[in-house]
Amino acid sequence: MRRLRVGVVYGGRSSEHEVSLASAASIFANLDRERYEPVPILIEPSGRWALADKPPTAESAAATIEAARTARAVPARPSREVHLVARPGEDTVITLDRSAEPEVTDERAVVAALSLDVIFPIVHGPYGEDGTLQGLLELADVPYVGAGVLASATGMDKAIMKTLFAATGLPLVRHDVVRRRDWRDAPDTIIERLESRLRYPLFVKPANLGSSVGISRVEGRNALSGALDLAAEFDRKLVVEEGVAPCREIECAVIGNDRPDTSVPGEIIPSGTFYDYEAKYLDDRSQTIIPARITEAQASRIRVMAADAFKAIDGAGMARVDFLLAPDSGEVFINEINTHPGFTTISMFAKLWDATGLPYPRLLDRLIGLALERYAEKQETRTTVD
Repeated sequence: MRRLRVGVVYGGRSSEHEVSLASAASIFANLDRERYEPVPILIEPSGRWALADKPPTAESAAATIEAARTARAVPARPSREVHLVARPGEDTVITLDRSAEPEVTDERAVVAALSLDVIFPIVHGPYGEDGTLQGLLELADVPYVGAGVLASATGMDKAIMKTLFAATGLPLVRHDVVRRRDWRDAPDTIIERLESRLRYPLFVKPANLGSSVGISRVEGRNALSGALDLAAEFDRKLVVEEGVAPCREIECAVIGNDRPDTSVPGEIIPSGTFYDYEAKYLDDRSQTIIPARITEAQASRIRVMAADAFKAIDGAGMARVDFLLAPDSGEVFINEINTHPGFTTISMFAKLWDATGLPYPRLLDRLIGLALERYAEKQETRTTVD
């Protein structure tokens, strides 16, 4: 059988660039080379694209990854083949072109045909999992792993996400949305509004970011202004949530398209007051318990809610859904959905599926299969009225 050529797109223009490198390293290390031929495509922090000389490894850092060619522009149009066009002395243009040989007027031009069968985008954060990259791949008519444009955009925006969850009837903590401009124009008014609607402790978050970047836990008014200022550095829209105290953090992984499957739930016990960036990536004292020590009824309810959340945003491929469990009352609240969760072999998403009977290499197989299935289904949709 011919091996599938899998273009793994990683890196990106966000504060989660390094997280993406770690996720990509695990993918390259675990793709079955008898079935797949992976192609490393790096998006540098500046936003330039590169066909990398070598893929990232668990040991490599962002600064040590070498790129063979770079590009400032990535035009896309429906086609049959994928090409990389490089002209010496100029920026490379990676063209997701699947129809024919690209037009080359410069006889010095080098044409490297990638002929990718599927794209595996593992770019976390803005400009990667927010629908922008997915829109490019849709225009190029290329199969790709994971959520589509709509699900990616709504899964990234915590404010819109909560609106969809509420419409589906999923239980949410009380929250409010603050615009950066409103906060800077009338800070006293915003603080009075928040304190009239919500009770401390509060969690202040950028609406469009992941990996707990820019998030603060606030116990009182003295810290609220600083938390809003910090979140406003990362986004123009901020979400302020009423905390659940005490609280247990439960996570459930989802995989599938229209009929998603769910994993056993797991629990995160953070090393700090909550599961922030340091606790996730820099401090090895945080604990994961899989399966979570909850009742069968709670586990069943969480799995149903995870699938409902996935369908509420029209998810595809994969997602991790995070919940807050109040141990005193037993209430369960949905916190958020992540359409491009951390994807290393020791990330919660992979560990949850491993505990459910789907080890990492088979997880990759399943996701690639779902991408091709979704693409084939799209081809059944008419695009003309004739």
